[in-house]
Amino acid sequence: MLEKEIINFEKTVIAGVITQEQDEEKLSEYLDELEFLTFTAGGEVVKRFSQKMERPNPKTFLGTGKIEQIHLYIKENDIKTIIFDDELTPAQQKNLNKILDCKVLDRTNLILDIFAQRAETSYARTQVELAQCQYLLPRLSGMWTHLERQRGGIGMRGPGETEIETDRRIVRDRIALLKDKIKTIDKQMSVQRSNRGALVRVALVGYTNVGKSTLMNVISKSEVFVENKLFATLDTTVRKVVIKNLPFLLSDTVGFIRKLPTQLIESFKSTLDEVREADLLLHVVDISHADFEDHIASVNNILQDIGCIDKQTIMVFNKIDAYKPLTIDEDDLITEKTSRHYTLEEWKSTWMANVGEHNALFISAVNKENFEEFREKVYQAVREIHITRFPYNNFLYPEYKDNMAVEKEDSEEE
Repeated sequence: MLEKEIINFEKTVIAGVITQEQDEEKLSEYLDELEFLTFTAGGEVVKRFSQKMERPNPKTFLGTGKIEQIHLYIKENDIKTIIFDDELTPAQQKNLNKILDCKVLDRTNLILDIFAQRAETSYARTQVELAQCQYLLPRLSGMWTHLERQRGGIGMRGPGETEIETDRRIVRDRIALLKDKIKTIDKQMSVQRSNRGALVRVALVGYTNVGKSTLMNVISKSEVFVENKLFATLDTTVRKVVIKNLPFLLSDTVGFIRKLPTQLIESFKSTLDEVREADLLLHVVDISHADFEDHIASVNNILQDIGCIDKQTIMVFNKIDAYKPLTIDEDDLITEKTSRHYTLEEWKSTWMANVGEHNALFISAVNKENFEEFREKVYQAVREIHITRFPYNNFLYPEYKDNMAVEKEDSEEE
């Protein structure tokens, strides 16, 4: 079964640039992620290409020599697709399609394709289609190259531009229709949220593939879809959870990623309403990933964009069972110790100093390691919010009954 799946994978090469803002090490990290995205979409990366440049070539993204090298490799190895790590302009994509004679995609296009595969509900499919249409609109002219409009001359006048304008009008109308549909669904979801009552709302946020859905399943004892691929969850799932007789709502949201397409942020803003309306955020982090600090920064940037950066947050460092620091031999006098050599205990002391001991947790959702501590901290945070919101409804808490009993004894003695 596994062999069959591997054979069916689409042979792909990936490419990126080394610039002043993005050194070789950073590009390698981005290409690792791009390779995982390609695997998630059903492709197999057989080679990587990179070039050091001050800035990407405005016509072909990479330099002429590198493009010729890629073209030769594609022809010799029957490559079907090339994927660039950054978003290509419509002109770059059009030129590369002509030169390379294969399917040319960029990171944005790839992520949109994965979202299209993963969208299960009507709402998610509508949001993805809207993002795809917004991405497609400025690139329509490149799809009419078979009409050879650029050559001009006899027999080349008239229908090409008409076809393009017709398509543009169709896509614009479709975008307007999808936006209206999303507004209608948003109103329905707003009513649903208002009908949930005044329960405290907790939202799981974090980078894609950090274990949010696994954590959701463990806490709520539900069966949210889990897979070791990027963007396994697109649709927001909300479950009622009870810890020590204290009920609250827990929502699992779409994962974030570096270089997240603008079109997706725009079209999925309504899905992120669950984050906006949450009283408490559980920021889940895959501490076993080498770039987890970059992931935290990416998530914080998006939270900043949607106005949620100041919400009460507990940092949940997941997958401690998989964490393996880099080691340095005792005889190695050259290698300098960096954060990648930190032990788990060193990370604990670092992050508990950064965000406070009560706002940092280190767990394994799969093995339920430190899970009781996690439940207790979530309970305490939800309890504080609940007491603030309902000061006269404290009968939910065991300690309240004890206090009432003491007060009753004191009054009887008086």
